[in-house]
Amino acid sequence: MIKNIIDKLLGKTSAAPRARKSPFGKRQEVPVQVHGIDPNLVDRRAIDVVETLQDAGYEAYIVGGAVRDLLLGLRPKDFDVATNATPEQVKGLFRRAFIIGKRFRIVHVVYGRGRENEVIEVSTFRAFLDNSAAEAVSGNERTSKAQLAGMHHAVDASGRVLRDNVWGPQDQDATRRDFTINAMYYDPRTQIVVDYHKGIDDAKKRMLRMIGDPATRYREDPVRIIRAVRFAAKLAGKGFKIEPKTAKPLVECEPLLADVPQSRLFDEMLKLLQTGHALASVEQLRGLGLARGIYSLLDVVVERAEQPFVRAALTDTDRRVEEGKPVAPSFLLACVLWHDVKTGWERRLNQRQHPFPALQESIDEVFDQRIGDVSGRGKLAADMREIWVMQPRFDKRTGATPFSLVAQPRFRAGFDFMRLRADIGEVDESLASWWQEFQNADDARRDDLIAQARDEQRARQRSAEPKVHRVAKARPAREEAGAGEAQQADAPAAALPQVEGEEGAAPKKRRRRRRKPQGGGDGAVGGDD
Repeated sequence: MIKNIIDKLLGKTSAAPRARKSPFGKRQEVPVQVHGIDPNLVDRRAIDVVETLQDAGYEAYIVGGAVRDLLLGLRPKDFDVATNATPEQVKGLFRRAFIIGKRFRIVHVVYGRGRENEVIEVSTFRAFLDNSAAEAVSGNERTSKAQLAGMHHAVDASGRVLRDNVWGPQDQDATRRDFTINAMYYDPRTQIVVDYHKGIDDAKKRMLRMIGDPATRYREDPVRIIRAVRFAAKLAGKGFKIEPKTAKPLVECEPLLADVPQSRLFDEMLKLLQTGHALASVEQLRGLGLARGIYSLLDVVVERAEQPFVRAALTDTDRRVEEGKPVAPSFLLACVLWHDVKTGWERRLNQRQHPFPALQESIDEVFDQRIGDVSGRGKLAADMREIWVMQPRFDKRTGATPFSLVAQPRFRAGFDFMRLRADIGEVDESLASWWQEFQNADDARRDDLIAQARDEQRARQRSAEPKVHRVAKARPAREEAGAGEAQQADAPAAALPQVEGEEGAAPKKRRRRRRKPQGGGDGAVGGDD
């Protein structure tokens, strides 16, 4: 300041003020010759959304994880779009578009119907605001619902953002995103990538780095802790590692997750386990010191990941995702909690309870202890229950049971569950093979298979019946009037006459013959000689 005054007095012109560094990064437009994204990997429907918005006069880009995957040569599974159009303006441009969310209001643009439908998520550029200036509430989303109504930027007592619906320019939108590799924007028309935080450099270095101060960003949204684990697991195969400064506050900030709604934690857990990197996610949780404490059900998964049945289920889930096959959370959770169901069921059977009510009681107990109200006891719980209840029915392969079982909508899930049990030796391999053939056979072959199962059942029953060997009892000696009979009475039982055709039968009694009278023939009884 003094130097400036002296320069003024001497008539010197001061040097041009040094340009201040923008807190929101420097915009870099990276051409296709540098980033090398293959346009053939970009979804046609995402391009349609971008071009529709651009043709209406708005800025629009493919953004986030899709750009990251494209840079790595991967085909993204989901495509998100960012624009300066408001949610209402976006909704007005598409026939099937729906505004969703409270914390972040976004638009879902829907293409196709049924299983072939695809959702392109469109978000509006958000302003980067100082959370210290945000409106504060004392509770959470549930307890402060009325207070949050009408608020656009609000935080709770811990600094967690509860509302973030203030629109802003693109550079601020990039800064409020979490990781540098997720903060890039791709224009499919010009094939330019817009980068504010050296995300392309971090992608080349295989580095997962948080934008801004990591501890502050975790406090703003503790779910970023889980996202860091998920991205590290997903990209571990590409050689990515979490930057030490980004990893350091993870354990210390973990208790903040206690204030996150259970439903949101449940959804984030499923993303960890059902995006094709379940086993890698378990390894990351252990390596980062987060094996316990994030979410109670996730703790059970990590704890049991080395058990043969659970590991087989996690491996099978990763395989199905890799092959593009659908995966259901009910199946994986049914595998994880089967040990609890089976233990409770066996305990009740030992108490001589009827098998079916005992199984139902065990299932109810597991839902209460492990899942709680997250599922709302809705479809997830119903599917899990059906998978478990089906297991003892696989043992019944005669009569009408096999036909009714294969006709059930959830039969395939129940069979796959039993198939995994056979793989680890919990049930006989021949049982799984029988059902594999039965479900694909015609009626004649099914009748043959049922007859075969019936013959096997009868053979098992015969072999299980105890063999009875009859042993002859020795005849007690009697006082008889003749030495011959006394001698006969004292003979061993085996030497006694047997009833024809019966081994070890009781000896046949012999009658004494009456002596004929001596002397006259008048029939009078004579005396002894």
